[in-house]
Amino acid sequence: MPTFVYEGKSLGGEPRKGEIEAANLAGANTALRRQQIIPTSVSAKKAGGGFQIPGFGGSVGTKEIVIFTRQFATMIDAGLPLVQCLDILSSTQENKFFKKSLLDIKASVEGGATFAESLKKHPKVFDDLYVNLVAAGEVGGILDTILGRLASFMEKAEKIKGKVKGAMSYPAIVMVIAGIVVTVILIYVVPVFTAMFSSFGAQLPAPTLVVVNLSEALKKYWYMFIAGAVGIVFLYKAIRKNPKGRYITDKIFLKIPAFGPLVRKTAVARFTRTLGTMVSSGVPILEALEICAKTSGNKIIEEAVMKTRTALSQGKTLAEPLAETKVFPSMVVQMISVGETAGALDTMLNKIADFYEEEVDTAVDALMAMMEPMLMAFLGVVIGGLVVAMYLPIFKMGEAIMGGG
Repeated sequence: MPTFVYEGKSLGGEPRKGEIEAANLAGANTALRRQQIIPTSVSAKKAGGGFQIPGFGGSVGTKEIVIFTRQFATMIDAGLPLVQCLDILSSTQENKFFKKSLLDIKASVEGGATFAESLKKHPKVFDDLYVNLVAAGEVGGILDTILGRLASFMEKAEKIKGKVKGAMSYPAIVMVIAGIVVTVILIYVVPVFTAMFSSFGAQLPAPTLVVVNLSEALKKYWYMFIAGAVGIVFLYKAIRKNPKGRYITDKIFLKIPAFGPLVRKTAVARFTRTLGTMVSSGVPILEALEICAKTSGNKIIEEAVMKTRTALSQGKTLAEPLAETKVFPSMVVQMISVGETAGALDTMLNKIADFYEEEVDTAVDALMAMMEPMLMAFLGVVIGGLVVAMYLPIFKMGEAIMGGG
């Protein structure tokens, strides 16, 4: 019989945790309630001794969750019971990790938990935004509508993410190709010229000496160059994992010319779309702001939203503290103020999101158009510089021969 690990509280409020054997997750929840334990977390005990590569333990893509959400909304709208919907959708899943998660959620719902409570037990698949919107849909009796909004929200968020990733991946790919080309020239082409120059016995020009020395260093200490590159990547990741380091790098990102405005517009679009979706779905504004802060993707934006949340809890309007943070554009603040006054905050937030999503598209296109000539010029300078450096001695020899003649 499977073993389940649980955490919970007694009827007196004292914490309880341990293991319990049951046929399934629903049986484990039932057994715990019989023991007068209110479970807060119940999961199957992982088998020991297995080796698993970090990051390959199972994941669910956004596209899979969007498809699941769309199908779920259609089934709920058609009047199918919740458990039956989960049963049908889990049976059609090819992703084993997602299938197992849906079966666990189904068992939890059968055991008496709400759909939102069951989703909350799988944070790797369903985030706080998803769980809270589902909870609001269950309370309001509009789960099918909420699921439809969720799917639309996720599709738009993924579209923006894809646009920004595309803009960032293009220069990265070009730089990698340039690095490979330069490495090949330094390792295989430069030594041929070096051997030819050594037979002349003449003093080499300074640019040529630099390239020759770099070539020899790369051939002799290639492992140090690789270690340095890997070290830089790990250092960057370590800095980003540290809260203070992430704050500093996020602040720098917002100030980088051309790139900074794109980051800000993306963050504004995400914030307004998330908040608009949650407010229109009936999620309390303070809870919605906390989730928006967590999902902002930028520590500067997160801090500004949390300060706004604190001010709002003290009786201020939403627009006033947002303006004080000086992070959000004045147009956004003014439109939110109008939305609050008119009692149509959710509608106004979604209009702002529509506008800024178009702004992100425009900014990405402008950034790509600007990057292309800059990257081409960079490649020309680097590779052209190498070629000129290697031909300089030949030019000087030609001049000497002609002068001697």
